Amino acid sequence: MRTILTCYNDTHGYGWRHVDLFVYDAAGHEVDWVHWEVGADGPEAADAVTAEVEPLLRRTSPWRHGVSASGMDYWEADAEWVAA
Repeated sequence: MRTILTCYNDTHGYGWRHVDLFVYDAAGHEVDWVHWEVGADGPEAADAVTAEVEPLLRRTSPWRHGVSASGMDYWEADAEWVAA
């Protein structure tokens, strides 16, 4: 399984400030996802809210920047659960 955090820049003003957590199987198929609200755009805000919402979830890679087809900035990072 591979776990990926994704955060966004609300470029289009939709008010969709959130962090997504996607889970992929060994073949690369998305098998589940969940998201939580964040008060600001970008990786710094995503890290802060994730520490509050999911304290046992750790980002294990740097944030990787991308731009969607519609021109929206987004960032992805690998993550894993740690033992309590």
